[in-house]
Amino acid sequence: MKHVSTKSAAGRHLKRGLGLCLAWAAVSVSAAEPISILFVGNSYTFARVDPVMSYNAANVHDLTAAFNAVNPSGTNSYPIGTAPSVGGSFEQHPWGGVPGVFKKMTDQAGLNYDVSLSARNAASLRGQFLNTANSDWKLRENVASKTWGKVVLQEQSDAALPPGMGKNANLATFNAYADQFERFIHQGAAQSYTEAQLFGSLSNCTATGLSTGSCNTVRNIAANPNASSSTQVYLEQTWARPDMVEAHKITTPDKTTSDGRPIVDTSSAGGDAKLYYQDLAGMTSDLHKSFYDKASSNTGFAGVVPVGDAFQRAVDLGLAKGSDFYNAAGTFEESGNLLDLWWLDRTHASKYGSYLSALTLFGSITGLDPQSLGAKEQAAFDLGISEAQAWTLQQVAAAQLGFAVAVPEPGTWALMAAGLGLLAWRGRQRMAG
Repeated sequence: MKHVSTKSAAGRHLKRGLGLCLAWAAVSVSAAEPISILFVGNSYTFARVDPVMSYNAANVHDLTAAFNAVNPSGTNSYPIGTAPSVGGSFEQHPWGGVPGVFKKMTDQAGLNYDVSLSARNAASLRGQFLNTANSDWKLRENVASKTWGKVVLQEQSDAALPPGMGKNANLATFNAYADQFERFIHQGAAQSYTEAQLFGSLSNCTATGLSTGSCNTVRNIAANPNASSSTQVYLEQTWARPDMVEAHKITTPDKTTSDGRPIVDTSSAGGDAKLYYQDLAGMTSDLHKSFYDKASSNTGFAGVVPVGDAFQRAVDLGLAKGSDFYNAAGTFEESGNLLDLWWLDRTHASKYGSYLSALTLFGSITGLDPQSLGAKEQAAFDLGISEAQAWTLQQVAAAQLGFAVAVPEPGTWALMAAGLGLLAWRGRQRMAG
């Protein structure tokens, strides 16, 4: 018995020692220099509408807020979220957006991230790199403002699609300017080029939709004084858009009725919206290929954050609405009991979609299982997402990133009971890459 007692005491000392080591390590991590991360993108990044747009903005550096103060033409000039007649809100800075949700998650995980965003409406990577918005919105200079630990690049929603498969589909331009940003961040050499040279020929350039004049314009790019080969650069895969795959009437999604719904455009220019895909899965597949092909062809990228694949996974598992986004009149339909990952304009993410985006970013960038955040995760609570919904979305993100799906606690999945069997069965399927 004495021998056993001695071993038990030794075990207690060992556990105490390990506990002290872990506590010391946690303090050391907390006291270490923060990991600086910059999110480069557009309204998909800053989330377009509240409650996500302004979420946790006090803890995110909105690098476009100062530009907006000088020249607000870089943001929308009309109210959103409520009817103009009742004083709807504008896209007011500062923005927190998906980066704000990501920041909250990293804080809860005990990580030290210093989060910044550089975004504007409908910005493409080309528009960001060449500062095409206006002379005051110097978005490329934001990227050069410091040496970043990590940078996430989000392309315009449909720009990475094959030719003809979207209003802004421009795969050649996506490929070219993803590479331009990667070189600018890692190498930072000054450049002077025409886009005819960048695309290999004048004909290749004009095939992207640019005019001969634009193709032959000399682009002078100052050196990036803060370039670093150690910065990790990620591509964020965008999601498929219901407004591009399902028949509906053209809407004016930003000017809304008193109940917050986008109104149908009844002008002479209205009518049936143009469709590009038969279903969300087809569009997701093309987006997946574009982003992963780019990352494979340029080893300077740290990887792809498969947000679009996570959206599709939630739909495929029967957890999120994947069809019937519009009613028989071609206007908006309620989501029913399923999670609706898209906002009322059927292109931007809802708070659920933005939360899933942040979870996928969290898991991809930190390497931590999104399920480690738990059903009581603070950002979900703040955004009005229930514990059952938060846990469901965490499991979707975890499964997408290849983590083992945990067994849910009793009652947690009441909302998603129908999808539980599918999620367990396909938990390791459809991994990114």
